[in-house]
Amino acid sequence: MKTTRYLLIALIFTTITTSCKKEISEEKKTPTSEESTSKDFNIDYETFSLDNGLQVIFHIDRSDPVVAVALTAHVGSAREKKGRTGFAHLFEHLLFLESENLGKGGLDQMSARIGGSGANGSTSRDRTNYYQTVPKDALEKMIWAEADKLGYFINTVTEPVLAKEKQVVKNEKRQNVDNRPYGHESYVIDKYLYPEGHPYNWQVIGSLEDLQNATLQDVKDFYNKWYTPNNVTLTIAGDFDSKQAKEWVHKYFDEIKRGEDIAPLEKRPVTLTATKRLYYEDNFAKLPQLGLTWPSVPQYHPDAYPLRVLATYLSEGKKAPFYKILVEQKQLTSAVNMYNETSELAGQYSVSVRGFNNINLNQVNDAITEAFLLFEKEGISEESLNRIKAGQETTFYNRLSSVLGKGFQLAQYQIFAKDPGFINKDIKNILAVTTEDVIRVYNQYIKNKPHIATSFVPLRQRNLALKDSKLAAVTEEKIIAGAEDAFDPTLTASYEKTPSSFDRSIEPPYGATPEIIVPQVWEDNLTSGLKVYGIETSEVPLVAFYMNIKGGLLLEDKTKTGVSNLLAELLSKGTKNKTPEALENAIESLGANINIYARDEAIVISGSTLSRNYTKTMKLIQEIILEPRWDEKELSLIKQSTLSDIQQFKAIPRSVAANQYAKLIYGENHILSFNNLGTEESVSLITMEDLKTYYQKNISPSITTLHVVGDISKAQVNSSMVDLNKQWKPKEVIFPEIKAPKKIEKPAIYFYDIPGAKQSVLRFGAPALAQTDKDYFPATIMNYRFGGGGFASELTQQLREGKGYTYGIFSQFSGSTIPGPFTITSGVRSNVTYESSKLIREIMNSYGNKYSTEDLNITKSFLTKSNARAFETLTDKLEMLTNISLYNFPYDYVKKREQIVQNITVEDIKLLANTYLNGDKMLYLIVGDAKTQLKPLEKLGLGTPVLLNKTPKK
Repeated sequence: MKTTRYLLIALIFTTITTSCKKEISEEKKTPTSEESTSKDFNIDYETFSLDNGLQVIFHIDRSDPVVAVALTAHVGSAREKKGRTGFAHLFEHLLFLESENLGKGGLDQMSARIGGSGANGSTSRDRTNYYQTVPKDALEKMIWAEADKLGYFINTVTEPVLAKEKQVVKNEKRQNVDNRPYGHESYVIDKYLYPEGHPYNWQVIGSLEDLQNATLQDVKDFYNKWYTPNNVTLTIAGDFDSKQAKEWVHKYFDEIKRGEDIAPLEKRPVTLTATKRLYYEDNFAKLPQLGLTWPSVPQYHPDAYPLRVLATYLSEGKKAPFYKILVEQKQLTSAVNMYNETSELAGQYSVSVRGFNNINLNQVNDAITEAFLLFEKEGISEESLNRIKAGQETTFYNRLSSVLGKGFQLAQYQIFAKDPGFINKDIKNILAVTTEDVIRVYNQYIKNKPHIATSFVPLRQRNLALKDSKLAAVTEEKIIAGAEDAFDPTLTASYEKTPSSFDRSIEPPYGATPEIIVPQVWEDNLTSGLKVYGIETSEVPLVAFYMNIKGGLLLEDKTKTGVSNLLAELLSKGTKNKTPEALENAIESLGANINIYARDEAIVISGSTLSRNYTKTMKLIQEIILEPRWDEKELSLIKQSTLSDIQQFKAIPRSVAANQYAKLIYGENHILSFNNLGTEESVSLITMEDLKTYYQKNISPSITTLHVVGDISKAQVNSSMVDLNKQWKPKEVIFPEIKAPKKIEKPAIYFYDIPGAKQSVLRFGAPALAQTDKDYFPATIMNYRFGGGGFASELTQQLREGKGYTYGIFSQFSGSTIPGPFTITSGVRSNVTYESSKLIREIMNSYGNKYSTEDLNITKSFLTKSNARAFETLTDKLEMLTNISLYNFPYDYVKKREQIVQNITVEDIKLLANTYLNGDKMLYLIVGDAKTQLKPLEKLGLGTPVLLNKTPKK
């Protein structure tokens, strides 16, 4: 994958299609109200195929002037050969770099010019996809580009290109697997669950050794077999003319040659004859974690739906048997994760429990057995089943709220269900599961069945692992200076271009410029002081909301940080007249989710609900705000969970870096230098009286703003607020003076030691601007080509694409109403910590002087054209409303910002760069392995690095 954010999207859409080939019989029960509302939900589409086998799906959606284009190849890690694992994922990276007619930089460079969301992709066990959402006027360009990648790419791959991208992928593995707690757990589970030779026996990202051994001929063979039109689906969803688009598809794709016929892989569900117990001492884990995994069913198997319901019922919420036993009664953990993961060939059902400090996992295992016995005794009620299905219905619609989401789904159904119209059957199957189905699948797949048990424990705490566990075989990479292959990224490939019937090097023109229509915003100021902002849109039958109560960490005592976080958690644990379980059931029965959490500057109540249940959802929010339960038992559980989180975060390099960076930026005694979770000491001291005091002094409508977006009118929202407005009494809330962080007059370098770290986490920066500062938006314009523009930025181009030092690097301004820092963030492989730091400083110090008219034109093009995507989803619209309310922006601030973009000059950018990218007035923080990386950093000329912690014992 190119970025983590989009990997998550891809995983979400893999999960949602966990459907069955035949519908579960609807004769088993009477349809619920939810079924009758949703059974006719559908997405219109058109499908056709080219003579070369390319499957094409169109979906028209006129709600926004954008189009999502996705190219999905039916190939993932399951189609690899042993000894070449990780190859499908490596190939995904390669396909972005260049093609014959797009040239070097490929689609990434074009994305910046056309205002796209950023060309991206993801790889799973069974498919690889490439996707982007663009303004509608760029559709022909995208079709041209995707065809160029599919048919005119392979000649551009050279030995230097392959060598560099191997390093990028290895950095990705270090960041997401090797350098974080429990990162090797999936590897251990899959290795022992699936037998040798099974396509799921290895990880999608593969092994470092296999990646290193991949040859150029391997790449060409892989491309020629799998990247052929007859193994690919093209999906176009959004606002476009289907007749014209069809002509373009034929023009650019028709002459790409069909490949060999590919036989489908047979389903390969596995059977275990005995339970296998493994343990591993994890360098980054601070807490013991137990995982239990059973073989289950492939995608679209009839039992996939009830297994999903089973996982939700057993583990989520106060009523869940696992919560009752492991969390409430035994107090072994703060939460239990359980899920049924289905793939094309097989599936697996997993339970994961992270115990509290020094908890023996044998106790956890015994408690799991007890929880299963409780389920066997009590079963699942019709009420609980309907509650779970209502939540699944809301989730289903949420995932279809963008054109990209709809496009993903249509491609998923086409490839794996052989029917893009399966979307209607999907929602029916969600709502057709019965209580009998749930009990049956538990008995068939879980009860007393052999499984894989993994114990991941902190170093030197093997005694916490399950008894009779054997050491799992995990290969740990050794970081050695100078061990990576050298390559020259400036070399240009020399090749003979693939013949075509027309000149493909000519980029197609733009279509008609789309009209950007800013959503209509309404606003009300209620008599209690509560402010309400809304946008009405009927694209999906949902409403999303975001209530911002100013305060959070800002209103806390420095000696007792963490109060607002504990209060936010406690507010969701019942009300005066509802037990925690009763409140939870009331929310979920509406198909709603209500999240309450604290931030540095606010307590937030957010979520979504089916639009038909919005008023009832707001009644529950009113009850939560006005009638807290103040449950001492719940507070004790929350405190225990928070302390566990604080302990574990101490071992996560990125969390360590964030905490240390805040202290360095703001100073030890500034309230924003603290983590809003608090510390182990402060959380232990906090009492219920502290929470009540905060609530009584600071929870007021006078500092609260509600934002509402979705299938709901202003009149309906106002009607739902009448009682809350009357009953919630305003009070004066006193905010302390929050001083801006002190400017840095000379550079300094700091190091935090995590022995054995496979990467170094970098945080470089300085205090900067508030969002309300006149320079803030112009500074973000300046930052686009430096580090804020993804693959269009200098930092990414040089450190990732040029050197292969990192998987990702970015920079940003992060102010609010209070000035925040400008920060450069990256994780680099350990043995180039000095080289990366030096290169970042060089790029920063020369950026302003080198900034050109071309840089500005690319920036202007992206920032202007990307506004077509600014209001597409409910989340986008909520962000727009919060910007308006929090920062007093005008309703049409997006349009006004267009004028700032158009009027800014190269000289303006240079002045901003020289002001805010001054490398001699910044601090430099590195979190990594001091033994190997501390000494070389002295060569940066920033003085002797300050070691922030004593080297922990291994």
